[in-house]
Amino acid sequence: QVQLVESGGGLVQAGGSLRLSCTASGRTFSSYAMGWFRQAPGKEREFVAALSWSHSTTRYADSVKGRFSISRDNAQNTVYLQMNSLKPEDTAVYYCATPMRPFVMITTQAYNYWGQGTQVTVSS
Repeated sequence: QVQLVESGGGLVQAGGSLRLSCTASGRTFSSYAMGWFRQAPGKEREFVAALSWSHSTTRYADSVKGRFSISRDNAQNTVYLQMNSLKPEDTAVYYCATPMRPFVMITTQAYNYWGQGTQVTVSS
């Protein structure tokens, strides 16, 4: 069983930055890939970024490439999403999740455990 808790969301102006954190419970955090997704009002949940258990593989949605960066600290059981050059269209609830597998997955269906989400609002 894994529990995920996100933090770091908030209100920021366009062009600004935020860093989201997701802390996991459970001793096997370091064995699994981690991902970030987001869901805007009236839209489906979409993939944002993912990182393999070994830090060796990352994937990003085209819409965030070059602006967002995913990283993890296995000693702290924490995964981060650094978001720079934020745009109003980045406004959404952001969720971290794990597929309970070591390799990167990019579909929501592949993920078994989800956090409660943290709101990110980017004003124009």
